[in-house]
Amino acid sequence: MQICPHQADVVRLPHFSFLRCFLIQSSCSAASSCERERKHNKTEREMTTPQCCANPPALNTAGGEGKVVDSFGGLTAYVAGAVDSKAAVVLISDIFGFEAPNLRKIADRVASLGYLVVVPDFFHGDPYVPENADRPIQVWRNEHPQAQAFEEAKPVIAALKEQGVSSVGAAGYCWGAKGVVDLAKARELHAAVLLHPSRITVDDIKEVKCPIAILGAEVDHVSPPELIKQFEQVLSSNPGINHLVKIFPGVAHGWAVRYSNDDASAVKSAEEALVDMTDWFNKYLK
Repeated sequence: MQICPHQADVVRLPHFSFLRCFLIQSSCSAASSCERERKHNKTEREMTTPQCCANPPALNTAGGEGKVVDSFGGLTAYVAGAVDSKAAVVLISDIFGFEAPNLRKIADRVASLGYLVVVPDFFHGDPYVPENADRPIQVWRNEHPQAQAFEEAKPVIAALKEQGVSSVGAAGYCWGAKGVVDLAKARELHAAVLLHPSRITVDDIKEVKCPIAILGAEVDHVSPPELIKQFEQVLSSNPGINHLVKIFPGVAHGWAVRYSNDDASAVKSAEEALVDMTDWFNKYLK
């Protein structure tokens, strides 16, 4: 991985009555339940951290060199690149949706390398709006579970194959990374890229079936470097899955797509992530 800049003791216990044993078992069950609840609450806090909502883009319905189509696999989508390409890339956005200007610039850059690129609107015109105090991120997320990206991406991939695409890759940012990893688990992809992923587990990574690149941030409360390193350990133990795991120094969650174009350092880090992503697709989709 690149990181840029008991055995139990056996104790003989005296005889316990049935009631005493029952109480001990109940206590253990309660402790286990509390631990599960603690982990669940921790995950909820991580997903709703300000990092997931920081630096919201100014959305632009007309942005990009491609075009918006009313239905691609049943979804409104931004489409760029040659329609007769045999290799395609699906980009799954973060919570701010498919109209984010930086995301469309990324789509255009990937398309310029010969790919047909599709950026579906998995939120059906309803991206997260930070200014809406009556609809906090917790409420919005419940209405847009990450599982919907997986289910709704499958018809998009089917539509690509129907028009002659033979190899499909996907990249997911934050919210979108879960959909990508689920597609990779289901053998729907030939290559996958996760960028500052959200709510991905070690068990998810264990089930990946295609080459995968994971690009993480050094300053990330959603998927901290310690978790990214666990992903690398899992992938390294599976010689059948080619992988790249990289932690970018000095950047925070969201750096790859929600960067400021006025910040030269941020642009440079985002550009490096884009190059890593396109190199990965070039290696496994062409």
